[in-house]
Amino acid sequence: MTPAPTIVPAVPPEAPLAMPVQDLSRWSEADGHRPAAHPTPTLARLFVFGGAGLLTAYGAVQMYEVVSVAGSTTALQWLLLLLFTLNFSWIALAFTSALLGFAALLRRRGPDPAPGPLTTRTAVVMPVYNEATARTFAAVEAIRESIEVTGQGAQFDYWVLSDSTQADAWIAEERAFLALRHKLGDGARLYYRHRPKNHHRKAGNIADFVSRWGGHYDRMLVLDADSLMSGDCVVRLAAAMQADPDAGIIQSLPLIINRNTLFARVQQFAARIYGPVIATGLSLWSGRDGNYWGHNAIIRTRAFAAHCGLPDLPGKPPFGGHVLSHDFVEAALIRRAGWSVTMLPDLPGSYEESPPSLIDIAVRDRRWAQGNLQHARLIGTAGLKLPSRQHFATGIAGYVASPLWAAQLVVGVALALQTAYIRPEYFPSEFRLYPVWPRFDPERALQLFGLTMGILLAPKLFGLVLALLDRAVRRASGGAIRLVLSALIETLLSALIAPIAMLIQSGSVVQILLGRDTGWNPQRRDDGSIPFRDIVRRHRWHTILGLVSGIAAFAIATSLFLWMSPTILGLVLAIPISWASGQLTYGLALKRLGLLMTPEEREPPAVALRAAALQAENAARGFDDADALGAIQADAALRRAHVAMLPASPPRRRGSVDAERVLAQAKLAEAETAAEAAAWLSPKERMALLHDAALVDRAARLPA
Repeated sequence: MTPAPTIVPAVPPEAPLAMPVQDLSRWSEADGHRPAAHPTPTLARLFVFGGAGLLTAYGAVQMYEVVSVAGSTTALQWLLLLLFTLNFSWIALAFTSALLGFAALLRRRGPDPAPGPLTTRTAVVMPVYNEATARTFAAVEAIRESIEVTGQGAQFDYWVLSDSTQADAWIAEERAFLALRHKLGDGARLYYRHRPKNHHRKAGNIADFVSRWGGHYDRMLVLDADSLMSGDCVVRLAAAMQADPDAGIIQSLPLIINRNTLFARVQQFAARIYGPVIATGLSLWSGRDGNYWGHNAIIRTRAFAAHCGLPDLPGKPPFGGHVLSHDFVEAALIRRAGWSVTMLPDLPGSYEESPPSLIDIAVRDRRWAQGNLQHARLIGTAGLKLPSRQHFATGIAGYVASPLWAAQLVVGVALALQTAYIRPEYFPSEFRLYPVWPRFDPERALQLFGLTMGILLAPKLFGLVLALLDRAVRRASGGAIRLVLSALIETLLSALIAPIAMLIQSGSVVQILLGRDTGWNPQRRDDGSIPFRDIVRRHRWHTILGLVSGIAAFAIATSLFLWMSPTILGLVLAIPISWASGQLTYGLALKRLGLLMTPEEREPPAVALRAAALQAENAARGFDDADALGAIQADAALRRAHVAMLPASPPRRRGSVDAERVLAQAKLAEAETAAEAAAWLSPKERMALLHDAALVDRAARLPA
């Protein structure tokens, strides 16, 4: 009898790191890292925040002059002034930060020299959650190959950390892992771990890895399932952390690639042309007090373990429970402990993908909105650096801005209605000889509108100017004329989408304030359209509101209708805009015309081309197409490997019953065939079966 082949463990022996839960109410500097003295970007911060403050003050004064032309100001006018000032401060800060980045990029220096040898080890970790296996394992293999080309591959290990809750996705991951490790041979340095429960979601997934195997590694490079990074980029990140003993997190700037729908191509173009300006400004004023976006960044493992254990917040979601947007919090906590958080916005070779349609990004945005608003409970954490609190405030403001904008529009309409139809206030609180009419200074209002639009659009202009001045970027984007046309198309589409996004975000904020929790569904990453009936259902109220607003504004005053026309048009066209956003046809048509092109699209990075080829190979193997139970039953080697990869079952408490496992066991006992068992088992029962070696064996012995 031939003995069964030896099964290589899917993970190395554990090397635990303690990851204590952090106390958010107390902090002592003595508990942290003692860094060397580093300069603070005081002048950059003074320019950004001082400039934004001066601009906001000027805008507020001008708005006051607009609404107080009659010499008196009503309550509604004061409210309009307040809302305008809050909204204006938000765009003023974005403007001054982008202006700082623009000035710095005009003096752009050449590329840094190649890094020297790495002497410490790095884990490249990719957390996955019910993702397309063909894509994720292609990305891991392509990144690994690219790192090997640098000659420093021996310093890197590769981990796929699965939190998948669907049986088919889990077994597909195991099949892809086993196939890739067999392909790579003995020196694969490739590992796979599946968690039985996705406790605390991605943050818990990373924390589980750090607390069990983090001791093997000096650093970890955290990816998302749609991340790609060139070997040179990864090695430079590792070298940057090796050269800086005080670095805790170093964040790269991921560019969007591989997108073909209209909406995704607009995002791809905007991120490539405008993104570096915004990111450079942010990097300059943040200095060593930067932020972390949760992926495409390198982290000092022991510092992360010591200071980034996240507590559960008191109460229920959406404001209580586990920390949803964990990345901002981890950056703040590791900075609190004395480690720096920096960004390298000019480091090439970092990529990601984006949702393919307006509805898809709205689904993701709902989750981000809840996470950012939850930071209102964390902004007062003891010991945080002031810039970390600013990052929290900026994230909160990014979502609060939408209902504030909506409120400003409502108040503006109410004032116009008051002016047109409501009689004056003949008896104000103070004595006057004449009634108080709510009036405006139209000329000054037009000037203020022009200033607001200029400040709002300036970051786009900065990015366009830089792209036009860069010969390589200009040519790769189709030349100067096509680049300008692309910027105009992006600006027009963004203007039409903005009021729709405003209402979606406003609705999300209201739902969160009412206590409604969001789920955590996997992100739809592939190109493709959404059924038209779902689009109509999602946007019908936006369209109705646009029509009602347009009719009402026109009835009140033609000037009001013209003032609101961009918002009205975007809402009235919400359904066709959303439908068109997910269409490949329109995106590819613009691509054929050379519009919305980016350098990475004209000349795709080698790692992206390799990942696409590997993805096609993986898809041909059908990893994502097979039924989990059928695959386990048909392949004895896969079954043995699956059982070997199962974690040790925790001891069962007396009196406790795993209902899904008991039901799965009962259905297996009654089923006469594997097909019958598969038809009877619910998704949770399938997962319970696959977590139990005895039930896996029993299912395998059923006839097909």
